[in-house]
Amino acid sequence: MPGPAADGRQVPFRNAKEEIRARIEVSEGGGDPQRLGGRGQRQIVVWRNVVLMSLLHLGAVYSLVLIPKAKLLTLLWAYFCFLLSALGVTAGAHRLWSHRSYKAKLPLRIFLAVANSMAFQNDIFEWSRDHRVHHKYSETDADPHNARRGFFFSHIGWLFVRKHPDVIEKGRKLDLTDLLADPVVRFQRKYYKITVVLMCFVIPTLVPWCAWEESLWNSYFLASILRYTISLNISWLVNSAAHMYGNRPYDKHISPRQNPLVTLGAIGEGFHNYHHTFPFDYSASEFGLNFNPTTWFIDLMCWLGLATDRKRATKPMIKARKARTGDGST
Repeated sequence: MPGPAADGRQVPFRNAKEEIRARIEVSEGGGDPQRLGGRGQRQIVVWRNVVLMSLLHLGAVYSLVLIPKAKLLTLLWAYFCFLLSALGVTAGAHRLWSHRSYKAKLPLRIFLAVANSMAFQNDIFEWSRDHRVHHKYSETDADPHNARRGFFFSHIGWLFVRKHPDVIEKGRKLDLTDLLADPVVRFQRKYYKITVVLMCFVIPTLVPWCAWEESLWNSYFLASILRYTISLNISWLVNSAAHMYGNRPYDKHISPRQNPLVTLGAIGEGFHNYHHTFPFDYSASEFGLNFNPTTWFIDLMCWLGLATDRKRATKPMIKARKARTGDGST
């Protein structure tokens, strides 16, 4: 079953007060910085990321002022772009390429790669590599967004500092030949910057401007900046909120939780205790189509003949695991 590796530096999961107390102990010279998940180590801040993310979020706040001035079609287009980019992550980088929970034919893989470039969350290869490390070494120093380092770190702070050496070391040891064998993954990685500029910013901006004469200003800030910022934060909530808040009906010994709010925002990715217990399940949930637009999409693709070989955890398997390691909730 998925969980921390034996050689990972694991510490008990702390609540907010315990986190503050641990930080004070380190700053005063108490405790073992290594045992505290590397918090005692000097962090190298990536100031470029800090500045760019700050500007992006300031732009998103300003974008809110433009909503009443925009045409309804522009707002609908922005939401459509949000859904498209979300599928590029959930159905694409996550369930297809990271976990191989189903198979997709070439046209579908191309579509998901294009949608993934619109999401602008690193190329498929890098996203999948880091996600596999996250699952294999969850909640240790080798986890890129280790939730034991606090909500801020697991949400966005991990992007503001250099990766912990363990993340790099463990990532290099993973077998990623399946990713490199996919020509779609290789093509997207090679031309990632170009595809991001086009899909994340140019096309979302030009469509409202050209198709229904929305102002270029409104188009850019609403369909690109605001949409992109919202999609980033919803994805990050899977790393932060879904690892801290909710119940654990499948495995009470790991920190990922079932979080209904994250599920609604992340189109089906908030059943996180289930997902970390059964990472091979294409639905990432026991409940199939319920509150799971990503599963709807994959099922539709199977019906159209563009996807096959969906993997599922069986009902007896789920029931047995709940009885053995669950917290008793439903």
